[in-house]
Amino acid sequence: MERAVVQITLFGLLLCLVTTLPNKDDWDIYSFHINSTVSSRYATTVITSRVANRMNESKEIEFQVRIPKNAFISKFTMFIDGQVYDGVVKAKEEAEQQYTEAVSRGQSAGLVSSVGRTLEEFKTSVTVAAHKKVTFELTYEELLKRRLGKYELQIHARPMQPVKDFKVDVYIHEKAGINFIETKGGLSTKALANAITKTQTETEAWVYFYPTEAQQRACDSCGEQGMNGDLVVVYDVNRDVASGDIKTSYGYFVHHFAPSSLPRIPKNVVFVIDRSGSMKGRKIEQTRIALIHILNDLAEDDYFGLITFDGNIFHWKRELVQASKTNVNSAKKFARGIRDGGYTDINEAVLEGAHMLNAHPREGSASILILLTDGDPTTGETNLERIHSNVRRAIADKFPLYCLGFGFDVSFEFLEKMSLQNNGVARRIYEDSDADLQLKGFYEEVATPLLTNVTMMYTGGTNLTQTHFSQYYNGSEIVVAGQITDNDIETFTPEVVAVSGTQRLRFFNKNATVESTGTVTDRRIQRVWAYLTVKQLLEKELQLSGPEKARMKKEALELSLKYSFVTPFTSMVVTKPPGENTDVLHKPKEGEKHHYKPIIPLSPAHMPQRPAIIPLSPAHMPQRPAIIPLSPAHMPQRPAIIPLSPAHMPQRPAIIPLSPAHMPQRPGQSHRRKEISRIHTGHSPVLARPRAPYPGVQAPYSDTAGFPGGSHGDFYLLHRIHQVLAGNLEKDQVQHAKEPAVSVFHRILLKAENQSLPLCFDVPGNTYIKLFHHPSDELSVNGLLDSVANRGFKIIGIHFKNNQYIEIVTNGINVQAGQGVTRNPGQDLVTADITVFGRDKEFDVAVGDTRMVILVHEKDGNKFLWPVLRQRPSDDRVDGILALKAAVYEEVQQSPSTKLKIRDQEIDVTRSSAVDYSISIPPTLDCWFMSAESALQRRLDDFTAAQL
Repeated sequence: MERAVVQITLFGLLLCLVTTLPNKDDWDIYSFHINSTVSSRYATTVITSRVANRMNESKEIEFQVRIPKNAFISKFTMFIDGQVYDGVVKAKEEAEQQYTEAVSRGQSAGLVSSVGRTLEEFKTSVTVAAHKKVTFELTYEELLKRRLGKYELQIHARPMQPVKDFKVDVYIHEKAGINFIETKGGLSTKALANAITKTQTETEAWVYFYPTEAQQRACDSCGEQGMNGDLVVVYDVNRDVASGDIKTSYGYFVHHFAPSSLPRIPKNVVFVIDRSGSMKGRKIEQTRIALIHILNDLAEDDYFGLITFDGNIFHWKRELVQASKTNVNSAKKFARGIRDGGYTDINEAVLEGAHMLNAHPREGSASILILLTDGDPTTGETNLERIHSNVRRAIADKFPLYCLGFGFDVSFEFLEKMSLQNNGVARRIYEDSDADLQLKGFYEEVATPLLTNVTMMYTGGTNLTQTHFSQYYNGSEIVVAGQITDNDIETFTPEVVAVSGTQRLRFFNKNATVESTGTVTDRRIQRVWAYLTVKQLLEKELQLSGPEKARMKKEALELSLKYSFVTPFTSMVVTKPPGENTDVLHKPKEGEKHHYKPIIPLSPAHMPQRPAIIPLSPAHMPQRPAIIPLSPAHMPQRPAIIPLSPAHMPQRPAIIPLSPAHMPQRPGQSHRRKEISRIHTGHSPVLARPRAPYPGVQAPYSDTAGFPGGSHGDFYLLHRIHQVLAGNLEKDQVQHAKEPAVSVFHRILLKAENQSLPLCFDVPGNTYIKLFHHPSDELSVNGLLDSVANRGFKIIGIHFKNNQYIEIVTNGINVQAGQGVTRNPGQDLVTADITVFGRDKEFDVAVGDTRMVILVHEKDGNKFLWPVLRQRPSDDRVDGILALKAAVYEEVQQSPSTKLKIRDQEIDVTRSSAVDYSISIPPTLDCWFMSAESALQRRLDDFTAAQL
């Protein structure tokens, strides 16, 4: 089995895509994972693709990744035949000489390019020997940007073939509290909607996307080549503290400032619209549509102006006017009449817009200048540097300039520099059917100013990122990071000063404590600081010239190398096995076309810091769980094997049912019942529960009466030897089989629909639980609960189509077909009907339209299992604990005791807690404790089984 690196990480916009272009007869992507973790709005995404060469000859296998343009790649690794090949981040100039020499030799090229609106493409390839495998692993990082009151994690999946082990795991942890979380996108609709499961607590959320192979062909944009679409996770955090949310760790801090409940500030806005000849056709039509929508959204206390230009300037009115209904209707009529004309005089148009705003100062308002153009200046002042200088002088830091570049004929760098020099941003508008919506969407981001002249101050802070912001808009967020002087949190004091209308506000909570999020090993906050600092140094480098420009570049390069960020000043050299070429991959600029970089031959001179090769043999993987051998040599007590079906156990003593209904106390019984004891480990049960839900019910017991051909001692020995085979007992412990029983219980959580608290109930230990039954697929999954309280399952048994049985324990997979017992050699089990992939801390199971994960947890040094249904089949006949739908209840009484109404029954409950083992790092949740029958609305014995 191979180990997956499970990391997560999310944001304003997080978008990832892994694409491989296989010939199915050549190689097979048998596992494809995307793991994203978001904490303090910083997203780390790990993409892992496992590919096998199924041919009898060596094949070149490609790995192609599309990542967000705002993200930095920070790690790339290939695992091939027991060896590890790491990508190395170098200064671009250092790699430049290498690939220039290579191109002169006619070497092939690695492809790096901008793709679509938000993506960059990373591509490499490697030759894999016949019947060998390769694992690609890419990590990238991004600070999520808040837009319109939410962060978005967008995952674009297009693996180019259905993948048996395809999954997306998203984990979000926000100490401020998660306000809401939802999913959208083409991969969240129709058949694929069933593949998404979500779990949320106050501060954490998990989203899982586990489509089956059939579903990967079933969505609107899916087919025989698998999925091709977006899964978007949308969320926001609570904002209870006006001064914002501050996290510190290891001498660094990050401050998220987004106050709510502030009054909007009236705005003054001038729209400067290009109507030159290049805007002809759909561009001008979509501009008219968007402008009319924007005019409709102006508030009545706003003032606005409208200018169009080509080689000349055209005014709707020569001064700002109030956005009254009459004026708005007049402006809309002017907008409908905009027609394309001649040349492009950007300089004069922007200066005229700035003049209109400067000529109309209005106390308590916020001014905004918005330019839309599709080309470069062709008349008037055409020198770009002089245009920048003229505009800076005219605006003089009094209001921001936002530049919208329509299409790819415009020099985006020219617009970006002009915006950044004037406290704004540039945005590309893509020539597409939704261009009008793109224009309207941008305006909505800046439509509601809440604060102006925002200054962030930090006593005891140093090496700060940007601390002054001209305006703060509703639905956005200001983020500042820095270092804490001498790591002295006691003297570190944040303060925010800003203007709201005519009032000067001070955001400062003298009683607040700055929260530390980790130890010296927690470097996430430090990486947030590095990410933000590099981003802002890149922006400054674009704006400056001369020695200052060189200094910004030097600082950005040093930080990029220190934190292994692939930025415009660095490249990743992808090393490969000896004899193959080495790819040199760069980060393209916005709007850059397909950018080919030659592949460099691998040589020791090019990889002086080459890491030691890590063997992948079992001897070097001590953490890998050993597979339990089931050969006769390892099973001296052969009769102890539990038969798997009635046909295989004609003389099998019946297993004693566990419910009170199946355990009658016969009158006159004189001998003491023998109870099946848990193994004595020196640990007492640790579960503290409000009350035992089943008075008098002990752990499973056995009796001679009613059990033909067997005795209580025989059954207990049989159960004990089976535990030895499962790896949970030592053989010499079997002789202690007559120890007295100790009652232990396990607390089970049942998620509630649209409620903050789930339900919880207790189930006795050593109970066989009916976990899942799918009659259409002839699939049954049962589990044996541990004999120690507050743990999970010792064994999970999977029955499939009568004659197939898979047993999962914490350290391996055992397979039995018919009456024969075989040992799984430890690799992933893949058949035409069922797949089981064993990973470091989980087993992934796929059967038909069912996807299940069996997590491996460890507590007090002991491991146990916990099954989770990731993909619920559409068949309404599925049954079992895992198939239960979310509970629906109403809280009808709080005093003197709490009562919940479930269906038509009022139930007394107690507020308690339980560990949610359905999560890889299990949280403890508050819950409403009640009897199992009340929570399930059925008898508990409906969910117990006689055997695995």
